[in-house]
Amino acid sequence: MTMIDLGPQTLVVARLAESVTDEQLSARTPCPELAVRNLLGHVLYLSIAFRDAARKDLGTTTDTSPNAAVPDIGAGWREELPKVLDELADAWRDPAAWTGMTRAGGVNLPGEVAGAVVADELVVHGWDLARAVGRDYAPDAAALDSAHGFLLGAAEDPSRGGGIFGPVVPVPAEAPLLDRVVGLSGRDPMWRP
Repeated sequence: MTMIDLGPQTLVVARLAESVTDEQLSARTPCPELAVRNLLGHVLYLSIAFRDAARKDLGTTTDTSPNAAVPDIGAGWREELPKVLDELADAWRDPAAWTGMTRAGGVNLPGEVAGAVVADELVVHGWDLARAVGRDYAPDAAALDSAHGFLLGAAEDPSRGGGIFGPVVPVPAEAPLLDRVVGLSGRDPMWRP
């Protein structure tokens, strides 16, 4: 795993979020338990957690499991989310973020693994959001490559049972890289609302 600039991918996600209308907040997403508003809440809180993980500022934000509660957005989410995404990208530009140990979601992990996890989260949840609200999606190439490497390693790890977020959805080897990443994440690349 190598250090990447998460800024281009956080910008993609911020632009997608900006395009979400109030009427779309209750729309279904590829995450069966999450409506768009919950998916946006998840992205907001994971961005805070991984920002703090990069800074090695460990505490409540890095100790809370993402499954502790169904996330939601507050009234100021349209201003807060892009700000936190910028802070996340800035925090991961520090080479120290990618070294040593850190914690996110209550799990201790090496900095370089945490960086790959957040790249994966941003790529896959960006796809989730784009699909849910009917937008085109072109993730950052470096983040997409990082997500692919991370998910491929997780899928090949027998202790994970074939996938980190759910059973891998088979996708042809010649399919676009984004479709293969989506399949490795346990989602069907053909999902539509």
